[in-house]
Amino acid sequence: MTVHHLNELLLICSLVLLVAVAAVRISSRSGLPSLLIYLGIGVAIGQDGIGVSFNDVGLTQVIGYAALVVILAEGGLGTKWHEIKPALPAAAVLSTLGVAVSVGVTAAAAHYLAGVEWRQALIIGAVVSSTDAAAVFSVLRNVPLPGRLTGVLEAESGFNDAPVVILVVAFSAAGPVDHWYLLLGRIALELAIGAAAGLLIGMAGAYGLRHVALPASGLYPIAVMAIAVTAYAAGALAHGSGFLAVYLAALILGNAKLPHSPATRGFAEGLGWIAQIGMFVLLGLLVTPHELGDDIVPALVVGLVLTMVARPLSVFLSTAPFRTPWQEKALLSWAGLRGAVPIVLATIPMVAGVADSRRIFNIVFVLVIVYTLVQGPTLPWLARYLKLGDGEEARDLGIESAPLERLRGHLLSVSVPDGSRMHGVEVSELRLPAGAAVTLVVRDGASFVPGPATVLRHGDELLVVATDPVRDAAERRLRAVGEGGKLAGWLGAPAVAPESAVAKRKAKRGLVKKKLVK
Repeated sequence: MTVHHLNELLLICSLVLLVAVAAVRISSRSGLPSLLIYLGIGVAIGQDGIGVSFNDVGLTQVIGYAALVVILAEGGLGTKWHEIKPALPAAAVLSTLGVAVSVGVTAAAAHYLAGVEWRQALIIGAVVSSTDAAAVFSVLRNVPLPGRLTGVLEAESGFNDAPVVILVVAFSAAGPVDHWYLLLGRIALELAIGAAAGLLIGMAGAYGLRHVALPASGLYPIAVMAIAVTAYAAGALAHGSGFLAVYLAALILGNAKLPHSPATRGFAEGLGWIAQIGMFVLLGLLVTPHELGDDIVPALVVGLVLTMVARPLSVFLSTAPFRTPWQEKALLSWAGLRGAVPIVLATIPMVAGVADSRRIFNIVFVLVIVYTLVQGPTLPWLARYLKLGDGEEARDLGIESAPLERLRGHLLSVSVPDGSRMHGVEVSELRLPAGAAVTLVVRDGASFVPGPATVLRHGDELLVVATDPVRDAAERRLRAVGEGGKLAGWLGAPAVAPESAVAKRKAKRGLVKKKLVK
């Protein structure tokens, strides 16, 4: 490749990125997941569009796997442990039993209704049984859900990739498919190895980053992402689930209160966007639209059964032991959006040389596009109709910590967002522990040293200096005041944030529990 060709390639890539970034604004207004626009960009510059010819399935699979690693790492870093913890049992069952139910029902529909051979039908059923967190939350960013429901969706999207990948690889392998009990044992073993690798590497990485002060703040995001990728590689090389390993490692790192954690999440979010854009554009290039005609009807039939039968049945069976309200079951059933993962997994049988693998890819592609167009715009409406939005709850504070190694302390940067109950609280009413103090307030672009009677407002940025022993206690106190106001924890009582009208109505229906802030 000459320098001239490199310059042309850089120009094309930069223009694609700029168009993709602008498309996010369109998707946020229309309610459509941005993945559809990225796929459209790929199709537009592909063989039936501008004329760029691309058919390297192997390269697409490798780049797709790498992108999924980054996306899962970003998802784990942004997942709050206190939200996902109560949802883990339901999410685990939904990611195992739910996947099995979905695969069986969808494969039967593909075989009996669409005329697909059993091996190909099982592959289709496995491929489309994985949900996509990015697709779900791109359309729900303006409709906050209860923490328990959000936790189930996030955990399911992070967990169900692992068993689905194992199933697709097993069904795509040459020779007869393993007996069901051997397949279950293999899945259990790979999940156990992946979970062990992710937990060990995540905890070791969090311990190291908390006790080794790096010379530059920009190194922390790089180190965190490197640790997460290491977890994937270690899990995969140990013949375990690398996808589960990277998600668990990132989950631990994201909740470990590491230095510069907001900057780390911002860095990971940027990498996640690049991974999504690159992956979807490449998948769009791989598609040949004029070849999709014969596969549209089978895709619509399989997708209809998946959406209206397989997904609801898997949700209702998986959540039966947990007494989940019917409203949440309904939303979970409709929120099973498919996105990057199914299309990437559809390349596995193509690389393995499975018969009719191009047809499998086309059916999955059409299914994802059509049913994302149907489900995406209606998902926020359904959440509001079922009264599952928590828009009135106070927003959490944004707190960033920078270590002061020589002073044996920490500098906390605190953002007071709209909706925070820290608004109207005086500095003295924060009642920070001894060894912590608010040293500076930035308001409307101007900074000043606050006094005890300074009243805090929405949009304020606070600089809080805390000694090492009281750093965690100071952050807990700040978050308590942000949720409960000036009376949080008054006279030793638990710091309970006042409930909003929405939360009170949900508490009466048993949808949410009162949260105690320590």
